[in-house]
Amino acid sequence: MGKVVKMALLGLLVLFLLIQLIPVDRSNPPVQGAIQVPEDVMTILRTSCYDCHSNETRWPWYSRIAPISWLIAEHVQDGRKHLNFSTWEQYDAKKKVHKMEDLIDVLKEGEMPLPSYLIMHSETRLTPEKTERLIQWAQQLRQSLVTGSPSTEEHEADEHSN
Repeated sequence: MGKVVKMALLGLLVLFLLIQLIPVDRSNPPVQGAIQVPEDVMTILRTSCYDCHSNETRWPWYSRIAPISWLIAEHVQDGRKHLNFSTWEQYDAKKKVHKMEDLIDVLKEGEMPLPSYLIMHSETRLTPEKTERLIQWAQQLRQSLVTGSPSTEEHEADEHSN
């Protein structure tokens, strides 16, 4: 019995080492048309959202160890597909409105950041105040996109970026 256990453990070790050879895309494409937001909103987005919803992902050391690397890369790819703040200006107005509606819903439901992400990144947890601030901002941006007039916050963001 002891020999079988040793062989099984050796087999698992070899398998673990072999799966490290499977490449995982941990790239950060160039930022093209990033969203312009007020400073306080940007702080929240960078802390709690940008790792999965921008091209500015911070890849932690454990993102290089399979099979965890596969899960992280999939989450980032999926997050960027759903909403990418680094390519915001490439979305048309209708898509921007839809993205803000989705963001408001996700925030109200408390679905983001993902619980699996919070395990290793508790500092990204959104407080009720931060959640409310993001919802307020997203509602204002959505409204300005619908009416076609820039929101007060867009003016503030433009002033900060100049």
